[in-house]
Amino acid sequence: MASLRSLKSSIYDREERKQQYQAHVRGLNAFDRHRKFVDDYVRYYGKGAPSGLNYLIKTDQDTLREGYRFIRTEEDDNDTSWEQSLVKRYYDKLFKEYCIADMSHYKIGKIGLRWRTEKEVVSGKGQFICGNKHCDEKDNLASYEVNFSYIEAGESKQALVKLVACERCAEKLHYRRMEGKKKLERAEQEQPTRKGGLSKEDSDEDHEHKRNNRKRKDSDNEEKKGSKYQERKRERTKIDEVTDEKNRANRKRGYLGRGVRNPSGDVDRDDENVDEFFEGMFP
Repeated sequence: MASLRSLKSSIYDREERKQQYQAHVRGLNAFDRHRKFVDDYVRYYGKGAPSGLNYLIKTDQDTLREGYRFIRTEEDDNDTSWEQSLVKRYYDKLFKEYCIADMSHYKIGKIGLRWRTEKEVVSGKGQFICGNKHCDEKDNLASYEVNFSYIEAGESKQALVKLVACERCAEKLHYRRMEGKKKLERAEQEQPTRKGGLSKEDSDEDHEHKRNNRKRKDSDNEEKKGSKYQERKRERTKIDEVTDEKNRANRKRGYLGRGVRNPSGDVDRDDENVDEFFEGMFP
């Protein structure tokens, strides 16, 4: 019986070690297995050396973050290194017609844009659904051409991209510009009161006083215009009266002579002998 028990225990121990090995060693990838072996070596044979080591490992994700460009150039395509080839394969899988926006920091003027993936194109995100990352609105959409200014690899760059957004997200997109306009309007309204040192009530009274002065000036101008018009009318009537008197005097002068003036202005000679003609007719 003792031998059977020892046999069973040995079998169980062997299977347990096998499962432990598979769970902790064989189940690990090459990098994690390497780290485990190094940690075991340092722990048991390192003579007090620290077991927690920091490994500087560059993953594919780190390579993409380092070499990715929002818009690639010919120089980037001509680079034949494996890092750039990896980045180019990822870049070619993106759809570059519409963008997806991250507006979580829109109040400080920071909006992130990226190209769409295949999954987003199939679902309609960014074209038939609002392009904001955290918005799923499908109604009242509008397409905007955005001048995207960004810093990439220590250089400031610009690109014109298309973004579809709803009304609420469009307000976020133009938030900084609208706030700037409001600040300018407030400054223009507060500027005259600051210069004069007047309160709001005093400034209102000042404005009303100016308006009344303008109305008085306008009424005075209208009165002056009316008086000038009357003076001109009087002068014209005087001139007309003088001309009428002159015409009457000229007419009288034309009929005072013995001869009557013809319309041509000549004196009719037959009328000069009217008295002689009547002398022979009456005794």
